[in-house]
This record gives sequence, C-alpha cells and structure tokens, in this order.
Amino acid sequence: MKHPYSERFFSHLSLENDAGAALSSKRIRLLEMIGELGSIAQAAKAVPLSYKAAWDTVELLNSTAAQPLVERTSGGRQGGGTRLTEYGRRMTVMYRALEQEHQATLDRLLASMDSLQKGDLKDFQQLMYRTAIKTSARNNFFGVVTGLRDQGINYLVHLDITPNVSLVVQITKTSADNLSLVMGQEVFALFKAFSLELSCEAEPANELVNQLWGRVKEINLSREQVEVVVELADKQKLVALISQQKYEELALKLDTKVCASFAAEQIILASYN
Repeated sequence: MKHPYSERFFSHLSLENDAGAALSSKRIRLLEMIGELGSIAQAAKAVPLSYKAAWDTVELLNSTAAQPLVERTSGGRQGGGTRLTEYGRRMTVMYRALEQEHQATLDRLLASMDSLQKGDLKDFQQLMYRTAIKTSARNNFFGVVTGLRDQGINYLVHLDITPNVSLVVQITKTSADNLSLVMGQEVFALFKAFSLELSCEAEPANELVNQLWGRVKEINLSREQVEVVVELADKQKLVALISQQKYEELALKLDTKVCASFAAEQIILASYN
C-alpha cells in the first residue's frame, strides 16, 4: 500500500520581532482580498475572518505602517468602498516573495535529510495528520487494521490501537470500499460517549460488542448525566456519558474497575488517504 504521508511540508510564513507577531499569512490574504474585492466585508468572508477582526487588522496595520496600506474611497455609482494602496500592494508582494523563498528553503532541507532523519520526519508527519482530525465524537482512537472479514453486506474490521487495546468494528461493504480498507492501513475509530455502557462485572462474550476494562480516573457530575473518564491499558482513555441513576447503581468512585461495552456498529471509521 502506498504510504499516505506527503513527502513535502507546506509552510505559511509568520514574521515576528521582539514585540510579537506582526505579519502573518492571514493578514496578508486579507490585504490581497481587499485589493481584489474592494470591500472589507467581502474580504473578511473570503479569508475568512469576522468583520470586526478584519477592521481591527486593517486599523492596526495602517497605524503601524510607514504609509497607509488600505484606504477608503468615496463617490462613484456604488457609493465608494475600500482599496489597497500601491504601498500596500508592494508590501503583499514582498511578503509573498519571502514566503516563496521560505518554502524553497524548507524543500531543500527535507531533500538533504539522511535516512535516519527521514524516519523521524515520517513520525512528525504522522503526528501532524493525527492532530489535524477534528470531530464531535468524544472518543477517537488511531489504529491499524489487523483483520478484515467479509460478511456479505457488512465487513467486520479488527483494529489494534495499542499492544493491549483492540477494537472490532462493523461497517457496510460499501463503506469499506469507500475507505479502500486493506490490512495494515491506518484509520481513526470514532464513537460517541453516550454509546458506551459501563458495568463492574464481565458480560457474556459477543464478537460484535467491544468490552474494554479500565479504571475510573475522572467523574464530572451534572443534573441529568454523569461524565465518566476511564483509563484503559497503555494510558488510553474513554469517555462515557451515563444517567445519574446508573451512576448511583454502580456506586462509581475514582479508581473503580469498570468495563466499557459498546457495539461494533457504533464505531465510525475515518481515513486520511
């Protein structure tokens, strides 16, 4: 299988001095969009930025620059607008030239790395991909596909999260095809906190139900629900939302040993391929 990570990093230049960040890619893009669209409101939507943030940025840049970067215009059929000055245009061109040289330097650096450093580079790229995933699911794990079983309409997928934590996932064959699932592939497993059932005793084995044992590390009480954080083997953590009644029945306390159970079909798989 082709390795999913790109061999290249793409940089966005942020220039700082002793007083802090002064110019960033987002600020320069705002100026470029003002020059193209002739409106701060439209430029803010294109970046994107809030209208207030865009105005604050323009005022800051204008007040600190040697010459105005942005000017208001009046008159005409449309009643005026906003324009990028010639000085502002030169500043954006200068920034993009520096950014281009910065990218070229980064490319040369990566090309000169030896095999040992490139091993670390792959790990660094992997970290970037994993942290780029944003989801509303409270539970998300990164794992490797170690088993695929065709069940007709469905596929049963086995994932190794750590040497001591594994999951079984049931998805449709269409979903498996869309993800191009193969053995050894790296995927994300996502599932909601309310899909977990907690118990203090072992349940009958079922290949379509995940049962993960751990210890309660955090309890957050509310009027109707209780959030329970469970630490698994290898320091992996689960978050479960249970009712106040269930919490009282289990008499949960910190460090209580519990089993978190959830159906294989409750897990959503995601891939960055």
